[in-house]
Amino acid sequence: MMHLIRYITLVLLVSCNLQNGDKINIDTAPSETSLFGQGIISTPLYERDFAISPEGDEIIYTLGDYTQKHRFLVCIKKDTQGWGKREVMPFSGTYQDIEPFFSMDGKKLYFASDRPMPGDTAAGDYNIWVTTRNGNKWSEPHPLDTIINGPGNEFYPAVSKKGNLYFTATRSHGVGAEDIFVSKKIKGIYQPPVPLDSAVNSKNYEYNAWVSPDEDIIIFGSYGREDGLGGGDMYISKKRSDGTWEKARNMGSDINTKALDFCPFVDLKHGVFYFTSTRAPAFPRKITEVNTLVLKANDIQNGLGNIYHINQEKAGI
Repeated sequence: MMHLIRYITLVLLVSCNLQNGDKINIDTAPSETSLFGQGIISTPLYERDFAISPEGDEIIYTLGDYTQKHRFLVCIKKDTQGWGKREVMPFSGTYQDIEPFFSMDGKKLYFASDRPMPGDTAAGDYNIWVTTRNGNKWSEPHPLDTIINGPGNEFYPAVSKKGNLYFTATRSHGVGAEDIFVSKKIKGIYQPPVPLDSAVNSKNYEYNAWVSPDEDIIIFGSYGREDGLGGGDMYISKKRSDGTWEKARNMGSDINTKALDFCPFVDLKHGVFYFTSTRAPAFPRKITEVNTLVLKANDIQNGLGNIYHINQEKAGI
């Protein structure tokens, strides 16, 4: 019975024709952290990562199954009739594609993927890829230069107005276990990536950074800090007038929980902060009915990732 209920849930999630206008609203956000797109974007599956096109007519996010063995990029487009149905990006669905990021002009989409590098036939580690929009179609993705994509994993691209690329990696010249790096783009060429200093990076784990177009605000995830609340928190730092970063601060219990809170995105146009969280209501200490577990497993807040949003100012950004 449990498998049947889960199967029916998945069929409904994938096959339904969505009337999304009343459930997807990117123009405003609540003053308290709330689920975004409940039942449409935030579902019992694993949703994470979030990007809105500069024109505000396209949402792209990562959708994964219960085990995250299958993850791909999903798009929802807006037209004169409102928001349409969820569709797998045409180049996605075979390999692990995650962490989308639009360029400032909306003509490029960066993402991380374990798809084979040119010349390889099998999936490998995660690298940063980019696809270009040609009219209404996206080109076949290609990996960024090897000065960015090294022998290890590269995650969570964020590109500034100047074209500078921020990403997550573990490198021998880093600060800690996992760090946020930046590669400046000079005359169209990426420069050797350098880790951000100890105002942002620490001896622990720093990852998945959103950076403002002018590179004066950075929001990122970190795990293992003394002021952390649990499974991984989000931190924010702003750049001083001299170009250095302020010491990053925990964004507080209005944003962070004992669960994993990460994958930030800020829609500056509408003043909305989006992020991913695995928070969930407390589970019963003792289960006496099988149906209790079935309902819990198929609840939207079942401990897998969901997308949340809150007013940017209320988030302290």
